[in-house]
Amino acid sequence: MTVYLGMDGGGTKTAFLLTDGDGTTLAESRQPSCYYFDTGIELVGDVIRAGVEAVTAAAGITPADITFAHFGIPGHGESSRDTPVLDAVPAGVLGHERYSCGNDMVGGWAGSLAGRDGVNVIAGTGSMAYGERGGVAHRVGGWSEVFGDEGSAYWVAVQGLNAFSRMADGRLRRGPLHAAVRERVGVTEDLDLIGVVVDEWGADRGAVADLAKVVVAAADAGDEAAVDVLHRAAAELTTLVVTAVRALGFAACETVPVSYSGGLFQAPRFREDFAAALHAEDAHLELVEPRLGPALGSVLVAMRRAGAPLPARLTADQVPTRLTADPAPTTRSNAAAR
Repeated sequence: MTVYLGMDGGGTKTAFLLTDGDGTTLAESRQPSCYYFDTGIELVGDVIRAGVEAVTAAAGITPADITFAHFGIPGHGESSRDTPVLDAVPAGVLGHERYSCGNDMVGGWAGSLAGRDGVNVIAGTGSMAYGERGGVAHRVGGWSEVFGDEGSAYWVAVQGLNAFSRMADGRLRRGPLHAAVRERVGVTEDLDLIGVVVDEWGADRGAVADLAKVVVAAADAGDEAAVDVLHRAAAELTTLVVTAVRALGFAACETVPVSYSGGLFQAPRFREDFAAALHAEDAHLELVEPRLGPALGSVLVAMRRAGAPLPARLTADQVPTRLTADPAPTTRSNAAAR
């Protein structure tokens, strides 16, 4: 029996999915984030080992039985020094070299569009756009929370905290966001927010990004500052998509499928904001719901890298569900998948 493994790493969790050759799930596991820039590259090996052991044990097989695997690793390709180290990690876990590694953006794209040409935009803890057209790949964004990741959950949270600080000292009229942040963080004095976020949390990337949910809730409650943050986030993500579309050489009149992945898109309000921003930019950018999840997308990448046909039931052409504004490929980027 052919068995494929896909891993989708992210800023808050890592998903493992084991399937047969038809894409039917055999086992799955959820592990902690393998984003290693904060804690060290050893984290990647620890997470991969735990995930592989969990799914193979559940399926009653050994790592040697895996036909091919693809590991989507956040940060892969973003440090020339680290990339060969990351590429070598799975061999020690699997006991063979029938695998590939790449940035987690590739699985997001492959899953959301079922492997067809187009662009996927990620708005999770971080943000980026990745697309393929005719075997050519291009990435835009994903420059880390320090000086990039515009439109991500982390970015939304930071903008929301900035609005809170302005409300706290009178530079901005207080709206529902002010009380919502105080309640979520657990402070009764505004300045204590600094002690919690910076000292107690250590400005942890995932913990801060989780505050994006507060911004979304405040926007739903009518907070003008929160609404503005989400509008700006949607505009930033639209810029990522448009830049990727142009770099891939899609014609001006060509309809381009655009899909999405990442936790921020779970909020209906934000999906609507993004759909409106995308449509206003270019009516030929066709926003469609993700066909498959990123972990299954990584399985499709594994199948393709193994030279196997992709399951027709997962990739057969069909009319995608469209969203409107109304309620190893060749690469042009040094960080694109291998």
